[in-house]
Amino acid sequence: MTDMVQATAPTAGRVSDTYRWAQLAVGVAAMVMIANYQYGWTFFVPDIQKKFGWDRASIQWAFTLFVLFETWLVPIEGWFVDKYGPRLVVLVGGVLCAIGWAINAQATTLNGYYLGMIVAGIGAGGVYGTCVGNALKWFPDKRGLAAGITAAGFGAGSALTVAPIQAMIKDSGFQTTFLYFGLGQGIIICILAFFLLAPKAGQVPNVVANANLLQTRRNYQPTEVLRQPIFWLMYFMFVIVGAGGLMVTANLKPIAADWKVDNVPVTLMAVTMTAVTFAATIDRVLNGLTRPFFGWISDMIGRENTMFIAFGMEGVGIWMLYLWGHDPIWFVLLSGFVFFAWGEIYSLFPSTCTDTFGAKFATTNAGLLYTAKGTAALLVPIANYMQQSSGTWDSVFIIAAGANILASLLAIAVLKPWRKVVVANSTLA
Repeated sequence: MTDMVQATAPTAGRVSDTYRWAQLAVGVAAMVMIANYQYGWTFFVPDIQKKFGWDRASIQWAFTLFVLFETWLVPIEGWFVDKYGPRLVVLVGGVLCAIGWAINAQATTLNGYYLGMIVAGIGAGGVYGTCVGNALKWFPDKRGLAAGITAAGFGAGSALTVAPIQAMIKDSGFQTTFLYFGLGQGIIICILAFFLLAPKAGQVPNVVANANLLQTRRNYQPTEVLRQPIFWLMYFMFVIVGAGGLMVTANLKPIAADWKVDNVPVTLMAVTMTAVTFAATIDRVLNGLTRPFFGWISDMIGRENTMFIAFGMEGVGIWMLYLWGHDPIWFVLLSGFVFFAWGEIYSLFPSTCTDTFGAKFATTNAGLLYTAKGTAALLVPIANYMQQSSGTWDSVFIIAAGANILASLLAIAVLKPWRKVVVANSTLA
């Protein structure tokens, strides 16, 4: 049965904004600690390949397994969070993250690395889902911004340790690096877990009610959410935007090589790097900044209006990259634009989900929607097959741009009016 929010009868006193921001900061710190488990993997692959002689495609299956277990188990982990609170799940997540990379440090077979990344993926997913869900609960008045800041910790957090990881791999070997960074990050996550709390009724502001920001006052249980057609519209949009962006962003280096711009020096703002290195540096920063930026925008003008703008920008950006990216300077600038217009999906969709289905089960329900990331990742190899069969990236860019334009139009023409009806009906029920 659906649980109704009794906003007029709080059971606890309102906490200060400082306290709420402190809870958000703890979540962001935990997200920074799990960032390397996904974004740091690429630095280990060449040394694994060199030591064992396996082909790169076989090694990269470990990364695919990480993403799948990091995303598709989040609803289950979210259920534990909603029932027992965030501490236990983050604590277990930290332990599993540490164990995962400790397994990698000792692995001598592909199956060993697969196991290590599966374990790390389960742990990282538990931390990710918990921290985003907790942010959504603590900030009903700023959900987009709170989810965006939290997701930015994951998107940009690994930038802090790029140089240290590479230096330790060079000086001490990749196995020692796996062990020390795995244990160190896992232990910090476990410590942070003890500071995480879920808000009690009455501790946070009421949901926002205005013309642009539609928020329900009804809490849907996860089993109810799965029966709502509007949830599957959001899921479809998440998949096509996620896959469309990943098709280009995940293949940025091969595209640059095929266009013969990867090693061309580019100078911008008195800084000179090769085009692909410059692009990767800018992309990582913008991919982190976009999450709180568009989350904040969505708190002011509405989720669907922001989706329309951001997804439209992404579609246009991908198309412009296709037309002008053969020039190294435009390759750097437009790849940054593409990353900036793409990363916001990790703030807009969780906040839209919670606005629609309520905060009580936010961690589980947002986790159900987050599995779309795993589904999108499974579609990404299609880009490589299309490129191999045609010998060009033309069809990849056309499909990726079209997917984002479709999602942009769906947001404003279908999701917005449909969600208005759903929220109105749930409030009256």
